[in-house]
Amino acid sequence: MNTRIIGIDLAVTAAHKAIVLDQASNAYVSPLLTFHTDPAQLDHLLETARATAPQPLRLQAVLEATGMAWYTVGQYLDRHNVDVYRVNGQQVADLRRVYQRHAKSDRIDARVLARLPLVMPDSLHRCFFPSGPLITLQRACREVKRLKDLVTASKNRILATDQLTWLGLKGIVPPFSQLAFWLRENWYDPWRVQAAGVEQLAQAWETAAPEEPVDVSWVPALIEQAERVITLYNNPDLLDYAQFQASLQREQARLRQADEQAHHLRLKTVRPLYRQLHPSLDLETLRGVGQDSAAIYIAFIGDIQRFPSLRDFLGWTGLIPFSRQSGDAQARGLRVTKAGPNLLKATAFLNAGIARLWDPQIAAINNRQMMQHGKHHLQATCSCATHLLTRIYAVLRDDRPYELRYVDGTPVDKHTARRICQERYHVPGEVRQRNNRRVRKARQEARLEKRRKRKRRR
Repeated sequence: MNTRIIGIDLAVTAAHKAIVLDQASNAYVSPLLTFHTDPAQLDHLLETARATAPQPLRLQAVLEATGMAWYTVGQYLDRHNVDVYRVNGQQVADLRRVYQRHAKSDRIDARVLARLPLVMPDSLHRCFFPSGPLITLQRACREVKRLKDLVTASKNRILATDQLTWLGLKGIVPPFSQLAFWLRENWYDPWRVQAAGVEQLAQAWETAAPEEPVDVSWVPALIEQAERVITLYNNPDLLDYAQFQASLQREQARLRQADEQAHHLRLKTVRPLYRQLHPSLDLETLRGVGQDSAAIYIAFIGDIQRFPSLRDFLGWTGLIPFSRQSGDAQARGLRVTKAGPNLLKATAFLNAGIARLWDPQIAAINNRQMMQHGKHHLQATCSCATHLLTRIYAVLRDDRPYELRYVDGTPVDKHTARRICQERYHVPGEVRQRNNRRVRKARQEARLEKRRKRKRRR
């Protein structure tokens, strides 16, 4: 069967560029074509690609992942019997440097995209077009992540302000409790707090407290802290506490709003869609994976059948290390490729931190990485995350729940599994200290100092 390849350089606002390559003759059979995301113009592109071609004809299209333009163009071509492939921009950039090292243009990019199936066919995979509910779930998961980032940023700003104005309130009241919010909105001036005294401040909180019984044991500690702040700053005009209080009122309102929106989105959108798309809930049988994490996996993985093998799946996730081998030498300890969706990688990392406490097989991997191979906590957890992803692949592929097992394959219940993790695969604190960031930095500085001493002797 004759094959023609359409290399399409997508644009976000400008016109798209395309060129058609005949695979048999390895020659371009069209000029550079310009089109927009319009059905009539896309039909004209397909007519040009099919013109004068012997039948039967197979059409392929190779798109670069540019914004969401790949979806609008790709799904239309897919519906018109075109095999659509979406490639990473880095692949295109690398191959472009081979053809044109010192030039870049839309024409060159379209030509490079058209040649990719000839140069590296094993690295290309058919484009997956998620369904409407899957796109909605994916976007909702991303939105929840953005809202959580806003909450974290607000909390960091509030803590930084507390440190400046009150030398920190964490030791006196929980920093994000209703009490702390009330103090920032009503009693943020240390001079005013000192003047009010214990009795007035306790009475004010008893009036405003939302629950009974009212705890006022924190009041003396707050007044002592106010006295320390007054002694330090000495001048009430040095910091404008009224403006700080007004600023914190706005910041806390933003914090509450983002937190409420994230909670509402999880309850009303993410979880219902997740249950609709994954009714068996088998992913939640994995230790460390809750319904919100499972929703993220379903949103980004979609149809597990699009990955022909576990190797393809792990390569897509990006939680496997680079490979570097030459002759008999092979580099070890390389960083992970980070090729997959960032939210999926972050979720797998967090879930692995829980799974190593409950799953004996993952706990054994974590123990081996830290005790035998000298890895630090982050490296060991990344290794556990990779193994957790293999379990996710198996659960989705086989459509069955996960069963906890000991390292020899014997099934165990969750209580026994937890006891095994604690007794047999616990990593002592001194081992964790041996490989933490501070100790590694100290070792590096010691090595540098040794080198400096050797140079001085010379």
